[in-house]
Formats: sequence, C-alpha cells, structure tokens
Amino acid sequence: MNEEKKTEERSISIALVIGMGAFILLTSAIALMLATPFEVSDVKAFENPESMRNPVYFFVLIIVFTALILLVLRFKGGKRLIHFVMLAAVALTIYYVMAVLVPYGIIALISTLALTLLLYIYPEWYVLDATGLIIGGGAAAIFGISLGIIPVLLLMVILAVYDAIAVYKTKHMVSLAESIVDLRIPVLFVLPRKRSFSLLRDKDPDKGKSEMEEAFFMGLGDAIIPSLLVVSANRMSMEVFTHYLGLINAPALGALIGTLAGYAVLSSFAGRGKPHAGLPFLNSGAIIGFVIGYIFF
Repeated sequence: MNEEKKTEERSISIALVIGMGAFILLTSAIALMLATPFEVSDVKAFENPESMRNPVYFFVLIIVFTALILLVLRFKGGKRLIHFVMLAAVALTIYYVMAVLVPYGIIALISTLALTLLLYIYPEWYVLDATGLIIGGGAAAIFGISLGIIPVLLLMVILAVYDAIAVYKTKHMVSLAESIVDLRIPVLFVLPRKRSFSLLRDKDPDKGKSEMEEAFFMGLGDAIIPSLLVVSANRMSMEVFTHYLGLINAPALGALIGTLAGYAVLSSFAGRGKPHAGLPFLNSGAIIGFVIGYIFF
C-alpha cells in the first residue's frame, strides 16, 4: 500500500512539474504574440530600450514595492489595502492587453471590469491561473520590448542574485509569498495536489497542513523574467537570424529552451512544501540558451 501511495504521489508531482513548465511556455508564447501589437500601439515601459539605467529603475521599483507591501501588511487593515492596490495593478495590465487585442475600447473596458470583478468575488485557483497568464504575458511583452539585450541580461543577473538572497538568506520573499497566497490575487500560479483543493474553502486546522503544502505554487515572476529575454531577443534583426515558423528567431528560441532546461534542473530537487529560488536556475538557463542560439544559429 505504501509503495502504491508513493507511486501515486510521484505521478502527481511529475504532472505538477509539467504543468508549471507549461505555464512558463505559455507566458512566453503570449508575450511573443503581444509584443508586436504593443510596439505598434507604442505601449512601452521605457523610452530608450538600450539605456543601462532601465534595469536599475526596474530593480529599485521591485525593492521599494516589496518593502512597502511587507511594511503595510504589519498594520491593521494593511492586507485589505494591499489587496485593492494589487487588484488595481492587475486590472490595469489586463486592460493594456485587451486594448491591443480587441477592436473597440469599450469592449476592452468591459472585459477588464468583468475579469477584475471575477477575481474579487471568485478568486479560485484556476481563475488566478488563467488571469495570471494574461497579465504575465502582457507584462513580459511590455518590458521585453522596452529593454534591449544588454539591459535585460543585466537585469536578469541582478534579479537572480536578489532572488537567491531573498529566499535563502533574508527569507522575506517566503513571507511575502505566504501573505500573497492569502490575498487571492493572480501573482502566483497554483496547481493543486488533490482534486478537492480549493483556495476559497476555509482551511481545516485539524489537518495541520498549509495551502503551501496542499498545492504547487510558482511566482509569476519566475515565468515573466526569463520571458523578457525571449521577447527582447526576438526583436533582433530578421535578416541576421532564422525565424522558425515565422514567429521566433534562434536566440529567442534558445532562451526559451534554456529557460525550460533551467526549470527542469530546479524541479529535480525542489521538495514538497519547501520554497526555492527559481530565478537563479531559470535566468541562467535562459541566458545560456540565448548565447547558444546567438552564436551558433
């Protein structure tokens, strides 16, 4: 019986790992699809993509935003305030995506309001995942076209180091992740270990298990940050690099394959219920894959 249980748990773990890998792949695919419409609409985060100040601004913004969240959560009512602020940021990103996908502005607005309302009244895990793909792909597209190759490579190195420190040394990223799970907003991908899992159902204190143990979680940033390189690399001259299927060039494809390879390495020792820093593996894989694609193809 124990052997059968172990086999079943192993099968579930493999399925969850493949599922999260699919989220990474889909985030990059959506970002590539949105990159050109965003460029045509001139939706960018930075005016000069080649400026080396851009990754510094990006990193400082992350540090300040993270510090503010952790600070506000200490106060009574802070969690509710953070929930509405982040829900507003999510709604804004959804609107940017919808605005370039649908022909009429009113449809984009109605779609955004409908999705935001759904997130507010029914933030089940599959609703968070579906919305997370939209905002993850949108964010990766916007920042990917706003950062040149050198700035995005610098940013990825900085964030990989920061992620390792924040998870293993200061551990504030672990505390932030646990708090964000309670907020029920799409900044994490969630895959349950059991069909009965629900983010809406009150946790049974007798079981002694946290949601972090009952489901597989991955931060949206783990899918977005490597996708920045995929999008940025894909903007390189079509005359220089082969475009496969007319959609993605060799350096970008190399970055995407490298990201998935880094994820495979990460997944090989990521334990159940134990948080791990993803960006050191994902970003390293993406950068190595990009270099291979750039040099050899």
